[in-house]
Amino acid sequence: MTDDVIIQEAVRLVQDGVSVTFPVKGRSMIPFIIGGRDSVVLQKPDDLKIGHVVLAEIGPERYVVHRIIGIQQDNGRIILMGDGNIRGTESCSRENVLARVTHVVDQDGHRSTLESGWQMFKARIWYMMRPFRRIILAVLRRVNKKYAI
Repeated sequence: MTDDVIIQEAVRLVQDGVSVTFPVKGRSMIPFIIGGRDSVVLQKPDDLKIGHVVLAEIGPERYVVHRIIGIQQDNGRIILMGDGNIRGTESCSRENVLARVTHVVDQDGHRSTLESGWQMFKARIWYMMRPFRRIILAVLRRVNKKYAI
């Protein structure tokens, strides 16, 4: 079964109101989500706000789990950026936000929320540190093996 088919089935379940735990790949959400190690909990994408992490389709069968960094008032487009990215954003329509990521589940099964006040505060600080992310991530990779993918 291909990744696209799995994602489409997960989205179908989410639309039916089922909470789905889904493994993630890649490094675009480091340090908050570690691809290849963590899974995310997907829920219906109700009441989206800046700072929420979402599963979005940004092109035909091109999916990302990234954080909302802006919502354009004039056309409602959602601006996304991975926490592990230095720069570069994606955008999609509200309809292409397929699920909201509410929790991260690590390899030991520990579940932590992404939407507490503390987590949202850390995400805001991390966003402001964009010019320094490359250096910080390089140090994290050397010091802590969980970031070395």
